[in-house]
Amino acid sequence: MASWRRLTGVVMLAAGAVAAGAGVVIAAEKIAVGRIRLRPDSEADEQLGQLHGRPLTVLAADGVPLHTEISGPDDAPVTIIFCHGYALNLNCWHYQQAGLTADRLVFWDQRGHGRSGRGDSGPVSIDQIGGDLHAVLLAAVPGDSPVVLVGHSMGGMTIMALAEQHPELFGTKIIGVVLISTAASAVDPSGWLPGPLRPIARHAVPPVMRGAQGKAAGLIERGRQAAGDIAFLSTRFIAFGDPRISPAVVDFLERIIRATPVEVVAEFYLALLGHDKRAALGVLGQVPVLVLTGDHDRLVSPALSDEIAAAIPGAELIVVPGAGHVVIMERPELVNDAITSLLARALARGKRAPGQSA
Repeated sequence: MASWRRLTGVVMLAAGAVAAGAGVVIAAEKIAVGRIRLRPDSEADEQLGQLHGRPLTVLAADGVPLHTEISGPDDAPVTIIFCHGYALNLNCWHYQQAGLTADRLVFWDQRGHGRSGRGDSGPVSIDQIGGDLHAVLLAAVPGDSPVVLVGHSMGGMTIMALAEQHPELFGTKIIGVVLISTAASAVDPSGWLPGPLRPIARHAVPPVMRGAQGKAAGLIERGRQAAGDIAFLSTRFIAFGDPRISPAVVDFLERIIRATPVEVVAEFYLALLGHDKRAALGVLGQVPVLVLTGDHDRLVSPALSDEIAAAIPGAELIVVPGAGHVVIMERPELVNDAITSLLARALARGKRAPGQSA
């Protein structure tokens, strides 16, 4: 009996130590987040996510409704279509919509994201969302009006899929492309982890994602909604390179990610693992291309942007010092200037064939 009591006592002490340790971690998180939020925040009064264009619903080939918004003057010489990344929605382009007001801008939610619908037949794929972009292109920019495509992360992959499916559009209707924080082949999602943990994550995450359905999805979703300070800190670390990034911007991005259903996160994660569009890069070379990345991108290695730029004839590469994966929100002025410069270069090149439509 004495030995049993000693064993029980040890177990209780261990449990108490674990609970105490968890409490210390939680307290440390709260202190860290509290200190961050006490700093001056230049974006505290920014109306993040409050800008909206004229709504348009576009039907994908399989009937999925794709929420689309158009802003800016309809008589602008060119239309810019923005394709957002994994687990985001069109609101992530807030600073581009706010800063590029002289241009005609088209934003859309990828299927399953934001206010777009979800398909009910089979798994999603990068090829599928490339087809969705084609539907948006035809509906939002009819006729022979020229277009520049801008894609962030998975949005860049969407553009590559379109290039593979419709190479005839590049150099005719599509006159320029901007690829931001993206890759032409499968991305290692464990790249931000310490080296010894990466092999474990590579093997463990896919089965978890495959199981993120039904009741399991509900449990994961409840955990996500209750994450609190840890969600703030992880978003700040993984998405941004500058530790001085505005807390308002971090909160905004974290809300966008949290609003994406876990089942959609799981489906598209598996789609990203099979992504390989290196063969389509030559098609993009028919128009001016800008490749942009942050040198502190922890999700998509800057080396993958180097590979894209090297494979596309004449592509310009911009590496932003200190910026992370979501450079479009971290360094928006620089990104907007780069888009404007590419736009001018594409118009000056004038390679679009007059009278030729999509």
